[in-house]
Amino acid sequence: MADKGKTVHGEAANAGHRVLAPDDAEVEAYLETALHAPGPERAATDRPATTERGTVVILDFGSQFAQLIARRVRELNVYSELLPHDTPYAELERRGATAIILSGGPNSVYDADAPKPDPAVWSGRIPVLGICYGAQLMALELGGDVLPASKREYGPATITITADEPLFAGIDREQPVWMSHGDSITRLPEGFHSTAHSGSTPFAGLVDATRNLYGIQFHPEVAHTPRGRDILRNFLLGIAGAQPTWTPANFIESTVAEIRARVAAHARAVGSDGKVICALSGGVDSAVAAALVHRAVGDRLTCIYVDHGLMRKKESELLRATFEQHLGMRLVMVDARERFLARLAGVVDPEQKRKIIGDEFIRVFEEEATKLGQIDFLTQGTLYPDVIESATSETKTAQKIKTHHNVGGLPADLRFKLIEPLRYLFKDEVRLVGAELGLPDAMVQRQPFPGPGLAIRIIGEVTASRLDTLRDADWIVIDEIKAAGLYRNVWQSFAILTPINSVGVMGDGRTYANVVAIRAVTSEDGMTADWAKLPYDVLGRISSRIVNEVPGVNRVVYDISSKPPATIEWE
Repeated sequence: MADKGKTVHGEAANAGHRVLAPDDAEVEAYLETALHAPGPERAATDRPATTERGTVVILDFGSQFAQLIARRVRELNVYSELLPHDTPYAELERRGATAIILSGGPNSVYDADAPKPDPAVWSGRIPVLGICYGAQLMALELGGDVLPASKREYGPATITITADEPLFAGIDREQPVWMSHGDSITRLPEGFHSTAHSGSTPFAGLVDATRNLYGIQFHPEVAHTPRGRDILRNFLLGIAGAQPTWTPANFIESTVAEIRARVAAHARAVGSDGKVICALSGGVDSAVAAALVHRAVGDRLTCIYVDHGLMRKKESELLRATFEQHLGMRLVMVDARERFLARLAGVVDPEQKRKIIGDEFIRVFEEEATKLGQIDFLTQGTLYPDVIESATSETKTAQKIKTHHNVGGLPADLRFKLIEPLRYLFKDEVRLVGAELGLPDAMVQRQPFPGPGLAIRIIGEVTASRLDTLRDADWIVIDEIKAAGLYRNVWQSFAILTPINSVGVMGDGRTYANVVAIRAVTSEDGMTADWAKLPYDVLGRISSRIVNEVPGVNRVVYDISSKPPATIEWE
């Protein structure tokens, strides 16, 4: 959850050291340092990982924060998996679940089509924590009552803890929390008792300890519940006895073993060499995915970087330096700029842009794969937020926000099997894994960049000239953000080329030119974000440089929208 009201100051770790946008000097310096850093160790055996991990299952009832719960659990070094709300209980037991968390959700529990779990969840064999909708569902399903609240609670509230229960061990009786509900539990089921209340919610906490069933009406996973992390720790470690053994090293070990076993099994089944290609975008996600797969299959991996003409300046040089020279991977670089621009000609709808780019990517990969012989697998750097916002079958109760080109944008006739080792990780986890793998810091700490590239930062039609304008403006944004020592303080910072022209005066003459918007946000995981309070002098320098150095631009504006209600990208 973004820290609301947080001001970004220039006293960053690299303050006082001017870090330029990636020009020729940076590429040379990058080669000097990154290429001499030790590379990742290669896995020595095919032995599967044997690390014992306490698994926590989060059943997803459609909350946009379901994966934030998973992230909070992992921050406690407990392995977690997010599964559909109706996953059979036998499957939860098969996965060795030590605890079950029921997420919130947009539905009312008394609706005819309200999503419900396997009734065996209430058996008590595995401890359960219901959050918001999950707590209401627990009450209703076991004989209590849930009704529309006379006063809806959304936002900060204060609860009073009324019972001495292990869920609230070490926590003061009066606690600020974050509420988000229109319904309320009005009568508890038999065997339950209240553990907390607020001014508007009589049962903000409930428990039946004999059946290992716990419920809370508020959201412990968000930053606005200050002791939420402690409540989750009490449930996971104290009540459920989960083991805090999840670490980046354990993730790498188990993931590499799983990839190696899967590729080997398929190769035996079809009589192939088990070759894999990886879609490299130049960002940290695809870089870490490639490094994981490379550790698993070695030279059977070929990385393919498609220059679709939608990238920032000097992307190709930095990527070649990292993968070919530093990591020693097989790398194919494809110049597909003209074919992507041809496909995007005249297209203004953002969803159509994403689908076109995703489809064209796959077509290019298929063509390159033909040149490489039989290819069985395609590796992608898909992350959790990509999946949740695209509303796939894995998150079937969530509402679709937008299609990510590597999720909902993939063609139906994709002929490769997918390897997506980061599909259940958040960005901060990916960075930790990348560092553990030995990737250069310059790659691991890069700000997120969308798969469709600058195409979704140009509002309206994508053309070569508009791309040049945006590239130049974006270069200046990054240059000044780095020069101010703010690059690692913000989640993303970039320029957007709007479809608006405005009147201006330059050189004593009238102009009618482009308006460029600047976007900079703070965030922990990309699921929520707040606009970055950049110093005025930094914004002033960015605006002055863009207007003076980028032809065809006479006005710069700053986006001060948070997510939600806006998204980070404009398209």
